[in-house]
Order: sequence, then C-alpha cells, then structure tokens
Amino acid sequence: MKRLILVRHGKSSWDNDLPDHKRPLKKRGYKDAEVVLKAFDHFYKPGALLWSSYAVRAHETAKMFKEKLNVPDSDFEIKEELYTFNQNELLSFIQTCPDDREKLMIFAHNPALTILVNSLGDKHIDNLPTTGLCVIDFKVNTWKEIEEGKTLLTLFPKNLR
Repeated sequence: MKRLILVRHGKSSWDNDLPDHKRPLKKRGYKDAEVVLKAFDHFYKPGALLWSSYAVRAHETAKMFKEKLNVPDSDFEIKEELYTFNQNELLSFIQTCPDDREKLMIFAHNPALTILVNSLGDKHIDNLPTTGLCVIDFKVNTWKEIEEGKTLLTLFPKNLR
C-alpha cells in the first residue's frame, strides 16, 4: 500500500517584484495552513516522507506541516524537481520515492497538482486551491506502479473556516 498526500503551497504574495520562485506567503497563506493542519492532524499517522519544491511559498508551507506533524529533519527534503507545473514531470519524480516508504507528502504547484489529483484519484475536483490537500491511497507495492488510487480525503481552507 502506498499513500500519496498532495499539498498545494499557501497563498503567495505578488506585492514585491520578485522572481516566481522567491514569492513569499501572504498572511492568508499562513492562516490557511493552520486551518488545514488542524483538520489534518486528526487524520495523519506518522511516518511520511515530506518533499517540497524549493519555491519559497511551497517551502514555507511545508515547514509549517513539518513542525505541526513532528516530522524529523531526516524525513524532510527540498527537491528542485518539484518546482514544476507539469503533471508528467511531477508524477515521474514522485515515482522515484524509495519503495520502503509507504507515505509521501508532496508540496508543489498547480496546474500539475490538480491534474495529478484527477488522474490518480477516483474523485474529480475542479481545482486544488492554495493550501488544498488531497490524500490518495494505492494498492501497490512500488511507487512506479501508482496509477488508479482511492481518494480518501480532500481538505480545502474555504470549507474549514
């Protein structure tokens, strides 16, 4: 069994004239993460490997999850390959996860995440919003085999306020 947890980064700021990957979270990004984490904390069982895009907005979101879920430093990695907007690139990278890990949490970007949620899970969503989270389980033994999963949980900040 493999469990994939996909999280879109929090709401980011366009206020500064910064390159895309350096855009920080807005206050709302932090607040939304707290709301989603409060709900997810009841569902989460320890043991996930956390991989985040190096983009500031994704990395900051991932750090909040890491702290709240008490994920050890050894299970938290920043991955350049996750700064992609292409679902095929994202899926290919997810499939490199070591097979001895049953749970993988990814912090990345749209449109790749929404397309991936819809192609891998069994419940369609129109859009994975900022700080949106989706959990998909797969009855497979290797990450390379993930194709048709069961969507167990979707958490969207607007539905939790």
